[in-house]
Amino acid sequence: MSGRATRATTAVDRLKVRSGNAKYSMSRTGSGHFFLTEGAGQPPLCAPLELDDFVAFVNGISPGPPRRVSKLDVAFEKQLVKKTP
Repeated sequence: MSGRATRATTAVDRLKVRSGNAKYSMSRTGSGHFFLTEGAGQPPLCAPLELDDFVAFVNGISPGPPRRVSKLDVAFEKQLVKKTP
């Protein structure tokens, strides 16, 4: 499997976990474009897209987990704001 397909497959796997729908499926056209369906035999949810556009589309369907912020991160960001002229 190529690196392109692995990156797209990983995005779909993350979507399955975030959404709770294990039926999402990715297909690849002969020209190297990707599209997403909600299961085998279902109509595509998007037109065939290039890899970067496909990954952005899949990531936009279901939001990711909230970013964890520690007290140290907050303190560091405050220091950055103070040092800017």
